[in-house]
Amino acid sequence: MNTLGMIAIVIDDYDAAISHYVNDLGFILIEDKEMTPEKRWIVVAPSKEGARILLARAANEKQRSAIGNSAGGRVGFFLYTTNFTETYETYSSRGIEFIESPRQEAYGQVVVFKDKYGNKWDLIEKKYGE
Repeated sequence: MNTLGMIAIVIDDYDAAISHYVNDLGFILIEDKEMTPEKRWIVVAPSKEGARILLARAANEKQRSAIGNSAGGRVGFFLYTTNFTETYETYSSRGIEFIESPRQEAYGQVVVFKDKYGNKWDLIEKKYGE
């Protein structure tokens, strides 16, 4: 059996990224380890279960050009919630940018938001049994 353990999101500053994902989005800081004076291993996650995110600071111009464009402008990340209204209201109060109004789909309630870097995320509360 295989599972997805982690994905990387390219960021510009470690501490600003930690602040955004932990304070604004409510993620857990799993690990923050200095690898070299210039590089840290920063792992965050929405919960202790499931895939994690490596916050990888851009090291060159090519990587810097990928900041905020991890999925080529499409929604690239999907955050599931068990309380859509509460999460939506919390994110709104924290200044998270939603690029549409919440909508009902066959699979559940969804809205698209952008993280600090411009990456698009779906916030989804799946219908019971989905």
